Amino acid sequence: MADRAEVGEGAPPGASDAQGIEHFDVLIVGAGLSGIGAAYHLQTECPEKSYLILEGRSASGGTWDLFRYPGVRSDSDMYTLGYRFRPWREAKAIADGPSILRYIRETADEYGIDRKIRYGHEVKLARWSSAGANWTVEAAKTDGSMARFTCNFLYMCSGYYDYAGGYMPGWPGMEKFRGRIVHPQKWPEDLEYKDKRVVVIGSGATSVTLVPAMAVVAAHVYMLQRSPSYVLALPSEDVVANWLRGKVPAGLAYSIVRWKNVLIAMFLFQKSRRKPEKIKKWILGLAKKSLGPDYDVAKHFTPRYNPWDQRLCFIPDEDLFRAIRSGKATVVTDEIETFTEKGLRLRSGYELEADIIVTATGLKVQLMGGMEVWVDGGQVKLSRAMSYKGMMYSDVPNLASSFGYTNASWTLKSDLTAEYVCRLLKHMDAGGYARCTPRKRDEAIKEEPAIDFSSGYIQRAKDVLPKQGSKRPWKLHQNYALDMLEFRFASVDDGTMEFKQAEKRGGAE
Repeated sequence: MADRAEVGEGAPPGASDAQGIEHFDVLIVGAGLSGIGAAYHLQTECPEKSYLILEGRSASGGTWDLFRYPGVRSDSDMYTLGYRFRPWREAKAIADGPSILRYIRETADEYGIDRKIRYGHEVKLARWSSAGANWTVEAAKTDGSMARFTCNFLYMCSGYYDYAGGYMPGWPGMEKFRGRIVHPQKWPEDLEYKDKRVVVIGSGATSVTLVPAMAVVAAHVYMLQRSPSYVLALPSEDVVANWLRGKVPAGLAYSIVRWKNVLIAMFLFQKSRRKPEKIKKWILGLAKKSLGPDYDVAKHFTPRYNPWDQRLCFIPDEDLFRAIRSGKATVVTDEIETFTEKGLRLRSGYELEADIIVTATGLKVQLMGGMEVWVDGGQVKLSRAMSYKGMMYSDVPNLASSFGYTNASWTLKSDLTAEYVCRLLKHMDAGGYARCTPRKRDEAIKEEPAIDFSSGYIQRAKDVLPKQGSKRPWKLHQNYALDMLEFRFASVDDGTMEFKQAEKRGGAE
């Protein structure tokens, strides 16, 4: 199974021009969960299209290759995080990072996608030429040189955060601390935490994963949070999936469980929006039942916001609660006043001594890996654009971006996006069109924030993310069932997408 390649190897060449610039019908950027899925759909539904995947790192897998912190796992079930076209066959529905990485790479190997990946190519700039109806893409290679490609359609599958590093708020006195400070996104291979005192700063999905995993061997682990998140325990294995295994064909069983989980997630989200107090009471009741009557759930597990105003934190088999009950982990709800030589002094005056401090303080949102976008000589600020169907950008031709759901598994939306891109490409071929561009024609459509979430990383990214509109097709549903109907069955030529024939004069910029 191929999972990495030397720079310039691992993918067949495209057609080259006189300057040696390779051309492909479609360039996919990113060889993670979205990029491998996009390649499968493209080669299955548009087999006549040539394509290449450009990957900035030396290995495939994206997020699941980058994150190496203890206990790293999915924060949703693999029957929805897995691809629709390739069933998840392992027993655990909440899977660990290495299992997910193996699943992605096995998919790439099974369908020959790994042979279409060009590693060590970090895309820096893309320039669109209406005259040539193509993109010119520049990528930095690991040896410091630049590679150039042209393509008719550019498909960005590079995720939504900065791989170079996570978010660090910065606290007073950090330089005084004598122990080690680490961020989960850059986990050191040599970090030894057995019998050490550990403080994990944060209350999100990464924190609730790290704390029980490290507590197994650490002397003690504190989860220090400024404010709590909603934490909901789920079984790590899906009873229905395991019961169906061997009784019905694998594809049918996968589809049944996938839809079961989609509908449950949709129900929980909609119920949270309509009757937040009822869902809040239910979630907190489960926490009280698990942690016992004497535990202060009101202080440590009762957020200031309603359920699904931010993402819920799911914990498999109550692992976080079990670590707390065992006495190996403690949740502290307080604010940091300063770092000290021995640890942290809190606003309350309490001091936490630590050998290791883990700053699980979130991601830095970055669109398209920081790539510059130029259209006919003018630089495009995507934060000023409006998002079409959550996948394309107003006035930017022949470019799609894979962006998953905030209230469900990422892959549900990335699969639909890939299907729609293929529909779009086939429509263009059938009509003889060289370019497609979303145009905002209705002045009554108002701008709205791209994501209706109060999470810190979303709020920090207000000036980075594009806007959404108040009406379809600029309005995001965040609803898989509605999106499925629209992406698979609604007309591609919807009056918003502008289709154009190639201009008579040719040549790339």
